[in-house]
Amino acid sequence: MPSVTDIVDRLHVVALPMRIKFRGITVREVALIDGPSGWGEFGAFLEYEPSEAAAWLAAAVEAAYTPPPPVRRDRIAINATVPAVAAADVPDVLARFPGARTAKVKVAEPGQTLADDVARVNAVRDHVPTVRVDANGGWTVAEAVEAARALTADGGLEYLEQPCMTVPELAELRRLVDVPIAADESIRRADDPLHVVRSGAADIAVLKVAPLGGVAKMLDIARQIDIPVVVSSALDSAVGIGRGLLAAGALPDLRHACGLGTGGLFVEDVAEPLTPVDGYLPVATVTPDPARLQTLAVSPQRRQWWIDRIKACFASGRADLVTE
Repeated sequence: MPSVTDIVDRLHVVALPMRIKFRGITVREVALIDGPSGWGEFGAFLEYEPSEAAAWLAAAVEAAYTPPPPVRRDRIAINATVPAVAAADVPDVLARFPGARTAKVKVAEPGQTLADDVARVNAVRDHVPTVRVDANGGWTVAEAVEAARALTADGGLEYLEQPCMTVPELAELRRLVDVPIAADESIRRADDPLHVVRSGAADIAVLKVAPLGGVAKMLDIARQIDIPVVVSSALDSAVGIGRGLLAAGALPDLRHACGLGTGGLFVEDVAEPLTPVDGYLPVATVTPDPARLQTLAVSPQRRQWWIDRIKACFASGRADLVTE
């Protein structure tokens, strides 16, 4: 484990402007580590406390200081990601994901209605054959039942991702609807990421490298569950997307398109964004462009904020962030 001083010496903090508001933000800040084994990304969302953000830092340290695992495939099918936009804006969003045969559509957005969700999903169906939706835990069980009925009135859904927030709610909903249930937050924000599967509350596991502490830990979790896995991005820069593609490439079995095409949501990124070819992205190492790092660099005050955050993560007591 490197020291905080070594990490800070290798640190680049950037602000990436977004094409459209996503997760309530229009600029995505991430800290990148130029390590001896490659580039790592620390991008825990700003509101996360050090105890939770520490897993994201562990993932960055893993990428920067340890060799990557061997992969089993050299390209990964990706889904288009459609934010909670108006139905009329859907074609413009989908154009950023050439060849994608699957789309994940954000639903249950605060301030919007179920009718808005239905219109958006149906607009996506006009262009993409396979549709999944992501509610980010925004529904009660009753609301999720109603939504599942409304959203499948005009076509099927591959799955409902995190329709409700708690594991008991997911388990109850799974008994009430025919649409498969996928768990995201119930895995990546849980003390025990396997609890949702042991509880019979999910048909599919959505796994994200950074929140789970790195590629090795994500692959270890995938080995312990008996349901299909979808590897997804945590609104990562090109560096983080590269780690997600690596993880997906290393999985023994990969049945579903992965949510790793979110680079198209940024106006600018730290490296030339990978362009899907026939709906696939290559498994490839990403090295940031020095000119982009300089152009996108945050102010000295924001850089110091991230340095203080890294120190707080080390002080959080996580065993995988203890300097030896």
